[in-house]
Amino acid sequence: MMHDVWLAILPHLLLAGGAVSVYLCGAFRPGNQGLVFALSLASLVLAIAAAAVTPAMAGAVGLLDTGAFSRFYLLLLLAVCLGALLLLQRYAHLRRLSGEVLYGTLLLAALGMIGIAGASHWLVFFVSLELLSLSLYILIAIRRDQPLAYEAGIKYFVMGAVASSFLVFGLGLLYAATGTLAIAPSLAALAAKEDMVLSLPAFLLILAGLGFKISLVPFHLWTPDVYEGAPAPVTALLATGSKLAVIGALVRFFYAVPAMPQSLLAVLWLLAAATMLIGNLTALVQEKVKRMLAYSSIAHMGYMLMALLAGGRQGFTAVLFYSAVYGLMDLGAFGSLGLMSPKLRDLNDLQDFQALGYRRPWSAALLTLSLITLAGLPPTGGFFGKFLLFTAAFKAGFPWLAGIGLLSALVSIFYYQKVVVSMYLRDGRKTGRRVAVDWAGGVACSVIFVLLLWFGIMPAYLLSVVERALSLN
Repeated sequence: MMHDVWLAILPHLLLAGGAVSVYLCGAFRPGNQGLVFALSLASLVLAIAAAAVTPAMAGAVGLLDTGAFSRFYLLLLLAVCLGALLLLQRYAHLRRLSGEVLYGTLLLAALGMIGIAGASHWLVFFVSLELLSLSLYILIAIRRDQPLAYEAGIKYFVMGAVASSFLVFGLGLLYAATGTLAIAPSLAALAAKEDMVLSLPAFLLILAGLGFKISLVPFHLWTPDVYEGAPAPVTALLATGSKLAVIGALVRFFYAVPAMPQSLLAVLWLLAAATMLIGNLTALVQEKVKRMLAYSSIAHMGYMLMALLAGGRQGFTAVLFYSAVYGLMDLGAFGSLGLMSPKLRDLNDLQDFQALGYRRPWSAALLTLSLITLAGLPPTGGFFGKFLLFTAAFKAGFPWLAGIGLLSALVSIFYYQKVVVSMYLRDGRKTGRRVAVDWAGGVACSVIFVLLLWFGIMPAYLLSVVERALSLN
């Protein structure tokens, strides 16, 4: 039994040990950027290997779930963090960012993410959420030469503290109503209570705290400012890993409450519809690309909330499939921005992208495919993923919500194409020179590019992985 416990938490131990090693390396060998990057890379690769070779065990070990569902998000989040690390390597080197702080904090952020997605107890969930939040505060403001980065870090810190207070208050009410902090039993007991004096406020306060983390409307106002101010590769991690960790937790929460109160269903329906509409319509009028992608990510959280609301095997299958695709396409979009950006600032204005398709062909190709996938166009994984989301909502008895999602997805095509047009169809293809991608960025770009196409053309493999994760949980 003890052997199983150590195997189950081995990825967590590797990340924690890797972070400590990186910090110690910075203390005793300052300025050795290559060594701290190698230690970080080794920690993530070993954690992925440990999670992949260890068989999933039904139930929980201590306060962590060790089932196949938890293993799916564990591997997905570690892969996202590995991609972000590779995309950060040249970005950090050119801008002389503190390697031990950057990479060590990224490992702690990864540890927080997998703790959130795998928690079976509210205590582990909250501690992991705060570990992730504190790590992101540092990563967002790590560029000391950029006032926007400081502003973004402060905004995220203040709003994050408020959201955490809502969450803690909700957890307090939940404990008062149910007498337990185990996630599944507490939520099931709370949903079964006929007295709504404690249960409805507890649900709403927890929803407000988590809604901030995944940028649901009306808790989304921090998102465009923070995404714009943070370094592009850090924004990639913020837009993918932190949100997917909470989405993984939400799947567990919805699974634990098969019969949700009608009052809460109505609230979630309105939140999903407002998030999809406001996210896409606001993105339509943006002239800054990072702000446009920020509102786009808001809309995508609405799509996944719609499928969570649908529930059932089909709804959860759609969410897990789309989680993998979303992680790839947002990582590719923001990561390619970082690869193409000059040293002084990140690319953001539309005119900055003119002729980049000819001067930065590989990075521009990844950005183009990521935008096509975000729009949900074939033959990418975004098309099949959106098909699963809308089908699940329609079959679950939410045709109006599915219709709103479909219309808002059509709107998104118009603002994504503005960036593609600027990169390939504007004058200036002969200006400047071609710039090669570094080895780390090249590996990340190649893998993301291939997977985005593979999940669209041959989605059966990912679907089988998702089905196995749900059937063995």
